[in-house]
Amino acid sequence: MSVLVLVTGLQGTGKSTIAERCGDMLNAPVLAWDWIMAALTPFERVQAVLEAVDRPTYRAVGWAVMWDLSRLQLQRGRSVVLDGLGRADEVTTTRDVAREHGAECLVVLTTCDDLDLHRSRVEGRRRGIPGWYELSWDHVAETRRSWNPPADVDVALDCSHPIEDNVAVLQRVVQHRRR
Repeated sequence: MSVLVLVTGLQGTGKSTIAERCGDMLNAPVLAWDWIMAALTPFERVQAVLEAVDRPTYRAVGWAVMWDLSRLQLQRGRSVVLDGLGRADEVTTTRDVAREHGAECLVVLTTCDDLDLHRSRVEGRRRGIPGWYELSWDHVAETRRSWNPPADVDVALDCSHPIEDNVAVLQRVVQHRRR
């Protein structure tokens, strides 16, 4: 059975690392919101429109692309992993997309309660996404202040734990979902 996985959480909490590991487990593509939006940066007219819209509409553009690409994979009976800062509405729509295609849905929340560790992860990383910016701690701290993690998650992974421990938890959950 195919699985649609959404890995959400604040920037720097291990979301992309967990998404990549989950993709490896499922032999599934990982669709990342930042990479999708970065692909639009070479198009000046598109950027002008995106800069003119409100923040929720801007976010919705990337999610719409991810969901449609997910539908394509699910129609083919393949699993897919979504990597993005999803809020409650994105969780609901992701679950709806999975249901439309008879797929299992798994929502994973990555967290980091240790502020010093979280900051060091943000300040020390270089994602290297072409055309995209690197996040500053100030940007993440601002997002953190207004962040309401979605309540409808299946598993929460704390990035202060070793990655292999979190991957082991994720592997057990994924195996259970695929039965």
